[in-house]
Amino acid sequence: MFFFFAGGVSQQVRQILKAKAGRCINCGSAADLVEYDKVLKLFFIPVYKWPGKQPMMNCNNCNLFYPPQFSLPPPPPPEPTTKDDVVSTSRCRFCHSLVDADFNYCPYCGSHMIHSGRGGICVETSWPDQVFASLESFKNCDAFR
Repeated sequence: MFFFFAGGVSQQVRQILKAKAGRCINCGSAADLVEYDKVLKLFFIPVYKWPGKQPMMNCNNCNLFYPPQFSLPPPPPPEPTTKDDVVSTSRCRFCHSLVDADFNYCPYCGSHMIHSGRGGICVETSWPDQVFASLESFKNCDAFR
C-alpha cells in the first residue's frame, strides 16, 4: 500500500510587537519582533493553528523566524546630511510642490519652471497655452515649410 502525504507545519506572523527591532542573522535586513502562530497544512490548506510559545524575530526580507537573543543590533540612525548632500530643489508657484532644480517643467502640474538664482518659480500659464505656443514655434520653423 502506498500512502502519499503532502503537508507540514509552518510559522505565520500573528501580530507585530515592535517594528525594526533588530537585524536578520541571515541577510542583515530589518527584522520585527512578532507573535506568531504555528500552522498545520494538509495539501497546502491550513487545517489547524496554535500560538507559538514566545515572541520571535521575523525578517522582512527572507521571512526567517529566529529567537530574539540571536538578533543583530538594529542599524544606526542615518547621519545628518551635509550641505553637499542636499539636492537643490525649487518650489512650484502654481501647485506648491517641491521640484528638482534641473526640471524645466513641474512634474505635478506641468507648468513651465523659470529658474532664478534663488530657486525656480512657476509661470502662471496653463498647459494648453504652452502647447499652442510650442506648436506656433514649430510652424515658423524652416524645416516644416
